[in-house]
Amino acid sequence: MKVLVVGGGAREHALCWKLRQSPLLHDLYCAPGNPGIGEIADLVPLAAEEVHRLADFVAEMRIDLTVVGPELPLTLGLADELATRGLPVFGPTQRAAEIEGSKVFAKQLMERHGIPTAPFAVVHSAEEARAARGRFGWPAVLKADGLAAGKGVVVAQDAAEYDAAVQAAFEERRFGVSGDRLVVEAFLEGEEVSFMALCAGANVLPLAVAKDYKRIGDGDSGPNTGGMGSHSPAGVLPAEMAAGIVDSVLHAAVEGLAAEGRPFTGVLYAGLILTPEGPRVLEFNARFGDPEAQVILMRLEDDLLPLLAAGAAGSFDARRLSFRKEAAACVVLASPGYPGRPVTGEVIRGLDRAAAVSGVEIFHAGTARAGDDLVSAGGRVLSVCALDADLRGALKRCYAAVAEIDWPGKAYRRDIGRRVLDPG
Repeated sequence: MKVLVVGGGAREHALCWKLRQSPLLHDLYCAPGNPGIGEIADLVPLAAEEVHRLADFVAEMRIDLTVVGPELPLTLGLADELATRGLPVFGPTQRAAEIEGSKVFAKQLMERHGIPTAPFAVVHSAEEARAARGRFGWPAVLKADGLAAGKGVVVAQDAAEYDAAVQAAFEERRFGVSGDRLVVEAFLEGEEVSFMALCAGANVLPLAVAKDYKRIGDGDSGPNTGGMGSHSPAGVLPAEMAAGIVDSVLHAAVEGLAAEGRPFTGVLYAGLILTPEGPRVLEFNARFGDPEAQVILMRLEDDLLPLLAAGAAGSFDARRLSFRKEAAACVVLASPGYPGRPVTGEVIRGLDRAAAVSGVEIFHAGTARAGDDLVSAGGRVLSVCALDADLRGALKRCYAAVAEIDWPGKAYRRDIGRRVLDPG
């Protein structure tokens, strides 16, 4: 089969790495990709948002399956364009992807279909937002309605922080049109987990559960990011609770979307918080999480390619998925200044030594070539991942590999896994 993966981050590198293992794969392309992906796939110089040019490429090259990694091309209708041309794609339509593209839509969908989530209000202006101040107590959560690369959420500890967030969204226009509306919701306490499933119509194949670490700093300090590390198993979700979530969240969301004329094919991601009252949905995404995809794909035993191809055709051949018993962990290396204004162009060396650590895989995100040098070219730059018999061992391998990477500016968390290994 000829396959195109759309995107250029560590998630897409992990997807290409996993697809490359399939005996069914003949040619693998990635648009736009990155230097790491270029070692295992042919890079296509098209941006992920170039919907029509990507569809032209798929048609001209007679690609058998397109797999869409990031959210932006989905919300721009790439899957629709491919489907209109009769080209197989694993990824939701524009209308189905609104479950991620609009926080307002997602919250209202949950409300309509009885999916457990936090109490909320939708505000359309600074005046409405200030009128809602204190409605849910403190802390309070404010979320930009549209896509904001994982940076559109503010947890306001008091009225001053709340007003600053409102000003940033509505007056400074920090999130552009994504901040035309905000969701204001109650802050929920508990452990967070990432629960994803491969979906095709009424078929839902749950993936292994992962735990993501969103805050930039150790001890869950500082601003939210796209994710600074992850591990699978999550270590905080009992099996019986996971089974309940499949029904009350994943099936409920897929059925709700279908009932509203938005059938979902692709990866449905539920970001959950485990409260004393039970699991609650913090957010839905319409694609693999990043860095959760990296650890889940390292544990997946099944051949991914026929799964995605069957899903694109309308249903899955498998009834359930198989995962390795070992734990997988990921530590993200970011540029200094991330998630604000990252410093880029710094030379990175030592990846060969890092990759030589047993059990380690390194997935590129924001990297580029400058002559013979590999340099940083984004906020999140590398995902250093490892497998071992247990989480502690996997993290030991990750951090051993991180130590081999010669990049003085690298920023990373030194406490990935602590919520499970040292919960006190």
